[in-house]
Order: sequence, then structure tokens, then C-alpha cells
Amino acid sequence: MLQRARRGAAVELGLIPAPVRVEGPHRCGFALDERTVLDAAPGTETTERWLRATLGPALRLPLRNAGGPDGPDSIRLRVDDTLGPEAYRLHVVLDQYVEITGGGPAGVFWGAQTLRQLLGPAAFRKAPVHPELTWGVPMVGIEDAPRFPWRGLMLDVARHFMPKDDVLRQLDLMAAHKLNVLHLHLTDDQGWRIEIKRHPRLTEVGAWRARSTWGHRASPLWNETPHGGYYTQDDIREIVAYAADRHISVVPEIDVPGHSQAAIAAYPELGNTDVIDTTALSVWDTWGVNPNVLAPTDTVLRFYEGVFEEVLDLFPAEVSPFVHIGGDECPKDQWKASPTAQARIKELGAGDEDGLQAWFVRHFDRWLAARGRRLIGWDEILEGGLTEGGLSEGAAVASWRGYAGGITAAEAGHDVVMCPEQQVYLDHRQAPGEDEPMPIGYVRTLADVYRFEPVPPGLAPEAAAHVLGTQANVWTEVMENRDRVDYQTYPRLAAFAEVAWSRLPAPEARDLAGFERRMTAHYPRLDALGVAYRPPGGPHPWQRRPGVLGRPVEGSPPNV
Repeated sequence: MLQRARRGAAVELGLIPAPVRVEGPHRCGFALDERTVLDAAPGTETTERWLRATLGPALRLPLRNAGGPDGPDSIRLRVDDTLGPEAYRLHVVLDQYVEITGGGPAGVFWGAQTLRQLLGPAAFRKAPVHPELTWGVPMVGIEDAPRFPWRGLMLDVARHFMPKDDVLRQLDLMAAHKLNVLHLHLTDDQGWRIEIKRHPRLTEVGAWRARSTWGHRASPLWNETPHGGYYTQDDIREIVAYAADRHISVVPEIDVPGHSQAAIAAYPELGNTDVIDTTALSVWDTWGVNPNVLAPTDTVLRFYEGVFEEVLDLFPAEVSPFVHIGGDECPKDQWKASPTAQARIKELGAGDEDGLQAWFVRHFDRWLAARGRRLIGWDEILEGGLTEGGLSEGAAVASWRGYAGGITAAEAGHDVVMCPEQQVYLDHRQAPGEDEPMPIGYVRTLADVYRFEPVPPGLAPEAAAHVLGTQANVWTEVMENRDRVDYQTYPRLAAFAEVAWSRLPAPEARDLAGFERRMTAHYPRLDALGVAYRPPGGPHPWQRRPGVLGRPVEGSPPNV
């Protein structure tokens, strides 16, 4: 039996996220060379392909197929269904073999990610930089399993578009940190990023804006270059397949009924035409909460049912059981002034505009459930109530305004993903001072993220069981390109990944010093992967954005 991970072992190995149990490391181990073969049992094919395609080039080793099971000089991949589906064991036997056993295909894959870390930073490159290097794995035994089944990253590609290859790169970075859910924010007022064949103007018109504000919306600076882009349906299929090969689910988000000006600009009949001239609207070129929301009409329902039909085809249920419908920040002023909206409130007996939004959410909740999918939305979807006539049993809540929405949902029996703005919004600044580029929100340091606790204290065990996990959100209003996303995301996402995966003590008892020492081993891995992270001592000169306004908030964030 392996012993629970001792502090020295975890620090010496530099593994992130920290495993549950470690034995070793011992000085000797297993050498990888031209003789090393892959011995892959059934159910381990994704890991076999990944090792050969990713680790093979870095090591310049062919990693040929083994001639038979249990031979020497092998990396053995096995499945043992007595383990949890994402659990794994990794054993290195002196001068003989490395064996990775997972409870399912995902567990084997996560074990391979640990093997890569054990090989050192050079294993994270695409080709060997020191051909004379001898590759070896220390003799260790590791047992590991995740705390949460949902370990997510939300990537906003609507405010600033990220090309497909950048999304694929993010999936590789997620896999390296054992994160398993990519939430793609595909539509917003500032852009529509997914091709819908029955509604081509969504991308012909809605994917492009004439200009963007540079910095926070209060900034007087503008980037006059038109901005846009979208993913073709084949791009989406590629992203989903690439993610599935890395045991990552992709959750598409199509925002309704707010955050919809890009769609209304493309199809004016979707807006509240009895209140404003929707034909005069264009894709929004600034940030904030937009007043132009969808009309509560049957025309809009049928339009978005058509959108979701194509979305479901692109995101198969076996890899994307959840569909996110947004549901947040929907101003009601136009509905209050709209005779059409008021007539619908009366017809439905909805009571008021909040009831009208609840009706809108419930419609798509039931529509998705009838097709074998689960709705997830931001915590505003709770505003219609959780009693009879509210959300279906399978609907889930992403709690962003704090813990409160998640607590309410979990106590009512709904699954919850905790992603409170005050704790894990990675667009928020990483340090005080003027050097932080376009500083937004509260200061959330690496240490702050490491001390984040997804399950609120005092939540009863039966309610806590509904916390599926947690998610870090990367909103891109002030992140104009990949390097800016890297800067805001890393190294904090490494700390978040450990919070999501490892069974850590209470926040005040966490070994921050040990984590920071392990990060000294992890920074060279990020360097090898080409990640433009924020250095521990502050931004490089070229990472600063002097003179570009942000919106810093002083003090400690509320724990709500």
C-alpha cells in the first residue's frame, strides 16, 4: 500500500495537480530509449495515440507497439474497472517498465499526463532540444483520483475571437493540467462565432464588428480595425473530436434571451421591434450589459430551436451532455415598454418580466431535456423559482455571482458548478499597482486562487453532493489575443487545477509554500509549451499596457 503523499515527495517530483498518494521517488528508475515499446490494452487507445503523437516527437522515440503483453522495456497501459473512471495508478519498476492503470480510458490518460511531468520540461516540447539527453523516469508509485468530475475552463471567444488552432492549443494546456470541461462562450452582443447553416447571416453579419474599445468600456481608446471571425461547422467538429481524444467535454453556450445584439443585428425580427428600430442595430462594439434583448415571441423560439438543433448535431450527447443557454444579465426595460411582451406576460400568467424570462428559460430546458440533453445556465436562471413549474430535474446552475445561487440550487436538488466571480474570474487582475495590464476587478493572486474552496462551508452533505465541481472563467473583453489570455490565465490556472483535482485541506491549512516550490518546477514546463504567463515577479515590459484604462476594484472581494 502506498503512503499518503508526503510533503517532500510531492515537492521533489514537482507534480501539479498534487496526487493523492506517492511512494518514492527513488534514485533509480526506468530509462526510455529506442527499445521502449507501448503495450496498450483494450480501452487505452486514446492514450496510446497521444503518447506516440505527443511524447514520441519530444523524446525522438518511435514508441513501437509491443510484440506481446507484459514484455520488458515497455510502457504498459491497462484498465481496471475497480478504480474510479478517472482514477489511475502509475508504477515505475526498476529497469523494467512503467505501468499506468486507469479505472477507465480517462484515468489512463491522466496517468500519462503525470508520466510526462516526471520526464521533465523537455518532454513538453515538440522536438528534442538536446538530442544527447537520456530519458528516464524515477522509480515511484502513485495513486491518484480527482475530487470533482467537473474541472472546467470557460473561454470567451465572442468578445475577442480566438482562431481554431488557439482553441486546440488551449485543450492541450487543459489536458496537461487534468482539466476536463471546456465551456465555449460562442455568442454575445459583440459577436456570433458558430456557423448555423439555416441562418447564414448569423456569421455573415453577426461575426463581425466595425471596431472595438481598447481596454475597459470607460477607456477613450478605440481599435479601429474591424474584428471578428467564426468557426465553421467542420471547425467545431474538429474541436469536439480533439477534445474527446483528450477526455475533455465541450459545453457550447448560446446566449438567450440577453447578450443577443449580434443575432438581432443579423436578423432584426428577433428583437423587440415594437419598441425600437432593430434594423438600425449593428454588432455591438463596446462592453457591458446591453439593453437589446430577444423578443418573447414564437418566432424567436422557433428560430433558436433551429439553432440548437444544429448545435446538438455538432456537439454529440456522449461528449457534450450539457448545453449552456446563458440566461444572465437580461435587462427588462424593452419588455416593460413592449405591448407584445406585456401581452405574452398576461397570456402566460407569468406575473411580470422576471416571470417572462423564467418562461423563456423553461422552454429551452424542456426542449433540451426532450432530446436527451441537460440545460445549464448562469445563476439568473433561478429567478423563476425552483418549485413546481420551475427548472427540470436535470437542469444545472453555474453559480457566478457568488456562492449564493449555487447553494440555493444545490439545496433544491440541482447540480451546481461553482465559478464565483469574486474568486475564479481570471480576467480579474493578479496584483495591485500600475504594471498590471488593463486591470479589472479585485486582486486575485496565485495564492488567492490556491485557497479557493468550491464547496461552501456549512453546506449539508446531501446538498454538497450536488456540487459537480468548479470552473475558472476567462472573459476576453480586455484580452485581445492569445498572449493576453495566457497572461491572465497562467499561472493561476495551475493553482485552480489543483483545487479542482486534489483533495486539499481547508483553505487556511493549505501548503502554499509547498505549492509555490512545485511551481518552480512547473514554470519550465509552461516555458516549453510557449505559454506567455505572468512571471512571479510581475509582468515583463512587453506584457504591460500603459495608458490603457481598466476597472480595478479595491479591497477584499465579498464572500457571498
